[in-house]
Amino acid sequence: MTNWKVILNIAKTHLITKMKSTVTASLGVTFGIGAYITLVSFMTGLNEMLDSLILNQTPHIHLYNEIEPTEQQPVALYQAFGNSVNVVRSIKPKQSQRKIHNALPILSYLKNDKNVKGATPQLRAQLFYLSGSIELGGNLVGIDILEEVRLSNMRDYIVQGSAEALKNNDNGILLGAGLAEKMSLGIGDKVQISTVKGDIFPLKIVGIYQSGIADIDNIQSYANLKTVQRILGEAQNYVTDINVKLYDIAAAPLMAKKLEKQFKVKATDINQANAQFETGSNIRNLITYAVSITLLIVAGFGIYNILNMLIYEKMKDIAILKATGFSGRDVQLIFMSQAMIIGAVGGILGLAIGYGLSNLIDNVPFNTEALPTITTYPINYNIWYYVIGISFALVSTFIAGYLPSNKAKRIDPVRIIRGT
Repeated sequence: MTNWKVILNIAKTHLITKMKSTVTASLGVTFGIGAYITLVSFMTGLNEMLDSLILNQTPHIHLYNEIEPTEQQPVALYQAFGNSVNVVRSIKPKQSQRKIHNALPILSYLKNDKNVKGATPQLRAQLFYLSGSIELGGNLVGIDILEEVRLSNMRDYIVQGSAEALKNNDNGILLGAGLAEKMSLGIGDKVQISTVKGDIFPLKIVGIYQSGIADIDNIQSYANLKTVQRILGEAQNYVTDINVKLYDIAAAPLMAKKLEKQFKVKATDINQANAQFETGSNIRNLITYAVSITLLIVAGFGIYNILNMLIYEKMKDIAILKATGFSGRDVQLIFMSQAMIIGAVGGILGLAIGYGLSNLIDNVPFNTEALPTITTYPINYNIWYYVIGISFALVSTFIAGYLPSNKAKRIDPVRIIRGT
């Protein structure tokens, strides 16, 4: 029967008497795990920030009417040319309304669907922003602001003013940050907008919106849906877009196809809308995990070399232990215990250092006009990274201790004492 108390006491004595080697081995584990935690926390945090910049502003499903040519031209309906090859040049898009037919019943249907977190109507209008002699082309989007805030992180991009201020003002506007800068306007100022028909309406600026994407901030602003409908002279059921948020984003492609067929509208899911971005995101994640795994493997080899040398320095101790009655298995357990103690202590210190460095990075100022809501570098404090770190520390030190100690238990003590 194994006497663990004796084995652990001997292991402790070996570690204390060879403090320099013990500290070196522990630091190898500590810095390997610490570097892994710091790198993976920072890189995944950065990737999540970039993903959210695009994906949080993109609906899971976007319903709208696509302007496109008629698939079946009049010549195809003439039976005399039924067996002929017809060539039609300079086909023009068919005359159709931009609004979604039966938009309100569609919204009601979507909101009653158990898979839908929310559905919001939008009305997009092309117009001109007027301020003195300045005239800028752009878009004004009519929205249900409180629903948009509930279903997305839109509130984070309102850098001045508030969503409630827009909701409470029928003539209010959330002006794009690029437009506000170009026209030298701020909260409380008025901006005049001109429709393509030439009608001019004054709107009061109740907030500044900055998405972080310059091409959007330079042309796009938001107002209440009813306000934009009134500006365009349209009824309350006039809606050009419906944005849908689901509880499960993975269900978006299948549901988009279903809605497109059911309501005869164009339905674009989030994967279609962000195909190139999704590819870039996957590549960044692949690089992050590849570098992290490589770092752990390199650290593992370092840990093995240090522990291997530590055990071979103890060859005379092995001979003495065997000569005094310890079995080969007892000798192996002694050195395995040393390795596991080094792994546990070094791993815990590594987690602490990794967390400390991550927290330090998390508090480093990071200010950019493209990301107004981000004030410090992003860090992902996922608990699984720490579980992986300590698990790797224990597994690597177990392997690093097992291989040489397994050889040590079979060594003849007489040959070691003789020095042969």
